[in-house]
Amino acid sequence: MNEHLSTRPDGRTVLRMRRRLPHPPAKVWRAITEPDHVKHWFPAEMTIDGDRVTYGFGPDGRVTELRPPHVFAHTWGEDELRWEVHPDGDGSILELTHTFGDHHGAASFASGWHTCAAALAAHLDGRPFTEPPTARLHEDYIAILGLISGTVDDDTLRVERQLTRPAADVWNTLDGGHAQLGAPPPAPFTAEGVHAGPVARVEPGKLLEYAGDGGTIRWELAEGTGHGARLILTSTGDPATLRATLPAWRARTEDLAATLAGTQP
Repeated sequence: MNEHLSTRPDGRTVLRMRRRLPHPPAKVWRAITEPDHVKHWFPAEMTIDGDRVTYGFGPDGRVTELRPPHVFAHTWGEDELRWEVHPDGDGSILELTHTFGDHHGAASFASGWHTCAAALAAHLDGRPFTEPPTARLHEDYIAILGLISGTVDDDTLRVERQLTRPAADVWNTLDGGHAQLGAPPPAPFTAEGVHAGPVARVEPGKLLEYAGDGGTIRWELAEGTGHGARLILTSTGDPATLRATLPAWRARTEDLAATLAGTQP
């Protein structure tokens, strides 16, 4: 699939994914709009009743545009989904536009839609489907979509990263069970070349904070998009020092993500 990530003027993120299918538009249209077909590639039962769309889980949606067999647009809670089917020789181009607010969750959405599109293609072809490794696919999309983040704003460094494992697994990987107030933080919570002072706060499975070089360093595990936790790492202090340490924190975050996803070389 061809993937593209952009940001609207209102700050919402837009993910576009395109795939060529060797089937005519009418056949593809039935596969993305008729429940008996949708159940073969979408992870829940989708139904359409008038302009109301239900998905079997999460919030309901509303049809916002319907032009068979070319455009099917609808909401899913606060998200917007737009399916377009374009003729292409003896086949079709299927384009999905997904608009949402959680920019750092884009890789989770992209890997999920990638799997759905592969299952859809298998259903249209009449062949079996084997689901790809989810964690590895997620990490591939982190790179494809340029989601390795990290910013320094005034006196605060921030790295936010969607992970592929739940918070309890992340905490164990970070050796959080050995964190003690007043003691140095466990080594996995530190980065090369960054001063690590005594632990000032611990909430098992959720948060660890310790003194840094002129400020504080805080690891927080929050609810994420998909099946994994969201890591939010912040460090406060002198802006010049923070900018100098940003590469180390990016590297440490990516090393952790690779370990959790099983992609560490």
